[in-house]
Amino acid sequence: MKEEITFEDFLKVDIRIGTIIEVHDFPKARKPAYQLKIDFGALGIKKSSAQITDLYTKEDLLNKQVSVIVNFKPRQIANFMSECLVIGVYNTEGDVVLLQPSKEIKNGEQVS
Repeated sequence: MKEEITFEDFLKVDIRIGTIIEVHDFPKARKPAYQLKIDFGALGIKKSSAQITDLYTKEDLLNKQVSVIVNFKPRQIANFMSECLVIGVYNTEGDVVLLQPSKEIKNGEQVS
């Protein structure tokens, strides 16, 4: 388990629901990854690099809603600027399983 944090620490993390609207291969990434464009409604569209190629095809991801941390500092990954972090859980094989809502949610809604 990681270090204990306060509720105020948790509130600093802005997790939103967004819909993946574009998926592209990312051949310049060190590990297999996709380049994603995610629609957050009023918050706009953000880009993310995600190492989720083992369990998800591009077709699987298109129009899928996902949970995303939107207030991370942008990060340069090869020739791509990743503006947010799609979140998931590693399964027993070490592959990322995406965290997503069980019912459709309006894009941009905040996870609480």
